[in-house]
Amino acid sequence: MYTVQAYLTYLFLSVGVTIWVARTLARNGRVFLIDTFHHNAELAEAVNNLLVVGFYLLNVGYVALALKYGDRPEDLAGAIELISTKVGCVLLFLGAMHFFNLYVFARMRRRALLRGQKPPVQAEQYIAPIGALGTVD
Repeated sequence: MYTVQAYLTYLFLSVGVTIWVARTLARNGRVFLIDTFHHNAELAEAVNNLLVVGFYLLNVGYVALALKYGDRPEDLAGAIELISTKVGCVLLFLGAMHFFNLYVFARMRRRALLRGQKPPVQAEQYIAPIGALGTVD
């Protein structure tokens, strides 16, 4: 009796938290992505949507797989322990995914900022590429 109720509670809490985190990350990450992609809002929105889909696939997949593991509760205390353990693992997984996303975004943004930088010193002369002036003797 406790097993089915514990599983349903676990699924409800885990999927609910996953949806809340994904929406929060998508809403707040959009601004960051627009800056990263040089104010190309359409590209940023597309990347944001792809990231949200991947986030859902990974997290809901983990929630579904984790449902199978662990002891079956025989009483109310066991059910509460099972739910807290499983939801705690989901929260740790969500946190790890969040920090991984932040790491990837930070690298993307740093690369984008470096590409937009001017050279550190003014060039003194220009060297034409080979073939630009005709044949090389």
